[in-house]
Amino acid sequence: MTLRVLLMPLLALLGYYLVLFFMQRNLLYPAPQGKFEGVLPAEAQSLILERAGSEPVRAWYLPPIEGAPNTVAIFCHGNAERAEGWLNQFRQLRAAGLGVVVLEYPGYGVASGAPTESSLTTAALVAFDWVRSTPHLAHARIVVYGRSLGGGVATRLATRRDVAALILESTFTDLRSFASEFFAPGFLVRDPFDNIGELKRYRGPLLVLHGERDEVAPFAGGESLARAVAGAQFTAMSCGHNDCDRPWPVIQTFLRSRGLTRPAA
Repeated sequence: MTLRVLLMPLLALLGYYLVLFFMQRNLLYPAPQGKFEGVLPAEAQSLILERAGSEPVRAWYLPPIEGAPNTVAIFCHGNAERAEGWLNQFRQLRAAGLGVVVLEYPGYGVASGAPTESSLTTAALVAFDWVRSTPHLAHARIVVYGRSLGGGVATRLATRRDVAALILESTFTDLRSFASEFFAPGFLVRDPFDNIGELKRYRGPLLVLHGERDEVAPFAGGESLARAVAGAQFTAMSCGHNDCDRPWPVIQTFLRSRGLTRPAA
């Protein structure tokens, strides 16, 4: 057997790794693009948030049903979703007196830029800083809520800013653990989203929601996220990954117990 024959499988493997390294963000961020064609709530306020040194950040703000907010929730969506698709989902929180910022990611919808772990984290920080710098919101407490990929974004925001609580739904422990599905070593993952590592730095209230039949982010991973933070609350949902209804009573009870909803009349 010649050296050339011996090297061919190795070269093919290296070629596969190179393709995977440079193309992985296309797999990780299947971003819906273009103008949204659905119906938006009349009260939704489109935001374009400027920050020196970074692309403008797009987001939407939904005010409470009544009154001024004492709490604002920043919501970070999943990887194949877009902000506009979530704008009709938060009536329960808004009725409880919360304002809601729905973050859009760079490269999603009509937002400029490219999605990476760094750019998504920056976008979340810009949204947080906008709340803090907006006069009628400046003194509100801030809750961060992330679903799926958005859980990674929310976790990074929660460890870089002072937040009142963190909610993670259908979130993975880290993306390096998925590398074996592509027969690749974990160090090739460019955006690892090490949520377990991040949560070791988090000391605030945490609610973890996870589907018992989640076929994307394993259920055991959700349990591991909850164990990473002392006193965290874990709630199992009877669903998979993309078919879960929000367990609003659980979320509202969690927020109410920490004084983050408007007191009942």
